[in-house]
Amino acid sequence: MAHTTARLDLTGQRFGKLTVVAPAENIGRRTAWLCRCDCGGERVVKTVHLRAGKVTSCGCAKEQHSETALGLHYVDGTCVEMLRANTRRRNNKSGVVGVVWRPESRRWQASIMFKGTRHNLGKYERFDDAAKARREAEALYYGSFLADFDANQAMTEPARAGS
Repeated sequence: MAHTTARLDLTGQRFGKLTVVAPAENIGRRTAWLCRCDCGGERVVKTVHLRAGKVTSCGCAKEQHSETALGLHYVDGTCVEMLRANTRRRNNKSGVVGVVWRPESRRWQASIMFKGTRHNLGKYERFDDAAKARREAEALYYGSFLADFDANQAMTEPARAGS
């Protein structure tokens, strides 16, 4: 079957929370559409992103605490369950998450990833010092984040008393 350059008319079709309202100015060489979200927001989206399911809202869904099909909660790009699990990758050789040996400097490097940003915690001669820096950073970054998440969840979930 040959490739066609005929423009699809997506007007009125729904893609997730988005309803296609009208054609929009192309984005580069890609056809784009003006879409209205269920929340009332509008967004211009490429056809390919709509049809592939890559874009399904104006962005409002990302602003809220979202839950995936796996039951994971993401806030600002950080998975709450992953923080709580504190799992170590199979290829981790130090035994402590976020602590690696840097042969070029002959030191242990500690770092932590939070909300999409890697924070370098320093390089240390002793492994114990690097592990301590990592534990302190976890308490600093993750502690209040998880407490705030739990408090917010308690306020937003309906009470199940008497069910």
